[in-house]
Amino acid sequence: MTEMVYGTVSVRDGEPVLPKWWRTVDKWSLSCILMLFGTGILLGLAASVPLAERNGLAPFHYVQRQAFFGGLAMVALFLTSMMTPLMVRRLAVVGFLAAFVALAFLPVLGTDFGKGATRWYSLGFASVQPSEFLKPMFCIAAAWLMAAGQELGGPPGRTYSFIMMVVIVMMLALQPDFGQASLILFGWGVMWFIGGAPMLLLIGLAGLVVMGGMVAYNSSQHFARRIDGFLSPEVDPTTQLGYATNAIQEGGFFGVGVGEGTVKWSLPDAHTDFIIAVAAEEYGLVLVLAIIALYTTIVVRSFIRLMRERDPFIRLAGTGLAAMFGVQAMINMGVAVRLLPAKGMTLPFVSYGGSSLIAGGIAVGMLLAFTRVRPQGEIGDILRARTR
Repeated sequence: MTEMVYGTVSVRDGEPVLPKWWRTVDKWSLSCILMLFGTGILLGLAASVPLAERNGLAPFHYVQRQAFFGGLAMVALFLTSMMTPLMVRRLAVVGFLAAFVALAFLPVLGTDFGKGATRWYSLGFASVQPSEFLKPMFCIAAAWLMAAGQELGGPPGRTYSFIMMVVIVMMLALQPDFGQASLILFGWGVMWFIGGAPMLLLIGLAGLVVMGGMVAYNSSQHFARRIDGFLSPEVDPTTQLGYATNAIQEGGFFGVGVGEGTVKWSLPDAHTDFIIAVAAEEYGLVLVLAIIALYTTIVVRSFIRLMRERDPFIRLAGTGLAAMFGVQAMINMGVAVRLLPAKGMTLPFVSYGGSSLIAGGIAVGMLLAFTRVRPQGEIGDILRARTR
């Protein structure tokens, strides 16, 4: 039953991999991903030029790097999406172990690049953020444990995945990286809920999250400073949130014009965390709504396909990946419009960042692999066959 999934596509023995992939992949989601990447290059042409000038680099240095890493991300996406669920699971388990070890050694070998949080390994020519790769790998590994726990005589998969989640969240919080920690916690919570967790346990988990937030607020100046800034009734116009808020207001419905925006000269993270502010100022609400529509299409279409999925592992893993993808985009844009505290989180496929782009390509490639159409009759057909 592991390979039973939605769809009525007939089996074609000996069909080449590429035609089979094209026939079964979700082309709407794939198109939206490519459009998001193209939008990121477009916005990078505007947002990264001032930063390159300040650093004494060629004007399009960061755009070229984004195109290079984005190309690697697209290759990873296409290759991963051609895999079977079994191959994806094996890749994710190996990747999870590697990313977990890399995350564990960050306090010793990592660097903070002057940002106050040790999240990266510096390779000289580039940097690597292990948490970006850990997110999708953890999602697959946790889903595998949860699905195994639903089988008769299976291991206590939910308990194991819970312990794994707690350890990772604590490691991320110590960096500190509360944004990635919250994404890991949210993704695991969604999978736990889909897997049939009792509502009382979910309420208890929510209470523990609130208590953890209170402890973090009282013990971490980094966390407290961001919460205080978010709750303050006034926004300092000289802060990143102040610049972003003003840019969004100035953009209006159609924007001030291509290349006419000024926020990119003030925001140090205009090409990463606050890329949506550049989009809103230069292209207006029209482009912002288009970007939101692209993310919504990917997430909703993935959920619709996964609703017909009969394999518990694929259903759980796909739901977790789609949920984390959508929530990361929502958090990034929510921070820019001051609906959420500052998190330091990129906008998938739009923001600049090598680790974010490549890890995002792998994650969405896995999601496309899980939502591909595979030979399978409807549930009613199978039930009727059993009664004969």
